[in-house]
Amino acid sequence: MDELESPERSPSRRRLMVIAAAGLLLVVAGVVGGRALRDWRRPPAAPAAAAVTPAQPARPPTPVPEVATAPSASEPEAPKPPRSARPKKVEPPPAAEPAAPTAGTLRFEADVEGAAAFIDRVFVGNVPVTVENVAPGPHRINVTATGYDSHSEDVDVTPGPRDVVVRFREVRLNTSVAVVHKHGIGSCSGRLVADVEGLRYETSNKDHAFAVKHADVETLEVNYLEKNLSLKVRGGRTFNFTDKAANADALYVFQRDVQKARDRLAKGDPPARK
Repeated sequence: MDELESPERSPSRRRLMVIAAAGLLLVVAGVVGGRALRDWRRPPAAPAAAAVTPAQPARPPTPVPEVATAPSASEPEAPKPPRSARPKKVEPPPAAEPAAPTAGTLRFEADVEGAAAFIDRVFVGNVPVTVENVAPGPHRINVTATGYDSHSEDVDVTPGPRDVVVRFREVRLNTSVAVVHKHGIGSCSGRLVADVEGLRYETSNKDHAFAVKHADVETLEVNYLEKNLSLKVRGGRTFNFTDKAANADALYVFQRDVQKARDRLAKGDPPARK
């Protein structure tokens, strides 16, 4: 029992216990305050990066076609600007006229391909051919083709284009000769004429004048020694002519030209256009 404290000593002990408890609280408060001060001085940690989803490109809006609407009858029309305010129409300047040609141009054509063309006996090419810068004035034109008579003509060239068209295949015939028609008794004088239609004897003696087509002529012959041209009509009579100047050459040339035209017509070549 003597180990038990006396009642007098218990207040002192309680005081010591209070002081000890207070010291313990101060120590705990110091530890807690130190940690708080350390945490306050430390920089705050960066927040965790959030996952970023890439933005999808915006889809362009679907265009809406515009619908033209007719102006309402009640809407007033916009006033027209006065004439003085309207822009003046500017006319383009007139095109410059081309200079007038000073030389001629000859264009050669023919119905036989490859025919040769000549100007003043100078070969200028095979048809079709165009010859430029031909000096104005008179020129001699020749066009030839194998198997056909040569075409010749004199042309007066003027500034500008000109066509020279030769139709070799067309049959041309226009010839005549002065003759004496020998009758059974007597004679009469006149002119024997030939063209693409036929032959005719023109004379003042109307009883002996006649005309015959080429198809109706059976023979047309010349006796050079007797200076006689004999014309026999198919199924008809025979006419004899002599040259009025007693020259067989003129009869021969006439007969040759007529017979050549008759042969071509019989072959089918067309007669020349009148």
